Amino acid sequence: MNSPASESSAGRRRNYSKREYFGWGLWKIAAIAFRFSPRHCYGWRNLLLRAFGAKIGRHVEVYPSCQIQFPWNLSLGDHVTLAWGVKIYNLGRVTIGSHVVVSQYAHLCAGTHEYQVSGFPLVKGEITIADHVWIATEAFIGPNVEIATHVVIGARTVVTQSTQDHTVYVGNPARAVKGIDQVAIPG
Repeated sequence: MNSPASESSAGRRRNYSKREYFGWGLWKIAAIAFRFSPRHCYGWRNLLLRAFGAKIGRHVEVYPSCQIQFPWNLSLGDHVTLAWGVKIYNLGRVTIGSHVVVSQYAHLCAGTHEYQVSGFPLVKGEITIADHVWIATEAFIGPNVEIATHVVIGARTVVTQSTQDHTVYVGNPARAVKGIDQVAIPG
C-alpha cells in the first residue's frame, strides 16, 4: 500500500492532516495484528477496525488479507463479507450497506489524481454500495461511484460510473447485461 506521503505532489502540498498521518502510522502497526490473525477471528479484526474509527455492523466478516487504507473512512452495514485480498483504498469515504459480499481481490478505489492539472493533485472520492450487492472476483470500483441496490458486478468488471438497481454488470467498462429481481446474499 502507498503511504500518505507518497500521494503528495513532490512534497509541495499536504494531502492529509498531521492527525491523519499519525493515525495512518498507528494503523500500519495495528494492521500487523490484523493481517496475522486467524481467519475466523472476525470479531478481533472488527474490534481493531472500530478502534480506528470504522463503523462496523453486525455479522461482518473481514478476512485477514484485506487491505484497508484508512479505517476511519470505512462504514460496513450488517452481514457484510470482505473476502481474501480485497483492497479498500479509501482516501475518501467508502460506505457499504447490508447483505453485501465483496469477493476475493476486488479493489474499491476512492482516490485518483487530477491528471490535467499541474502538480497532479490528489482527488479524494467516495464510494457508496447499497444493500444486497455482490461484487465478484477482481472487480474494480472507481472513485465517486454509487452501486445501487440488488446489483451484481461480475468478475473483473471495471465500474467507473454509478449503476442502476436490480441489474447485472460485466465488462470493461461495465455494461448492464440483464435485470434481476434480487441478489440472495446470505444473512
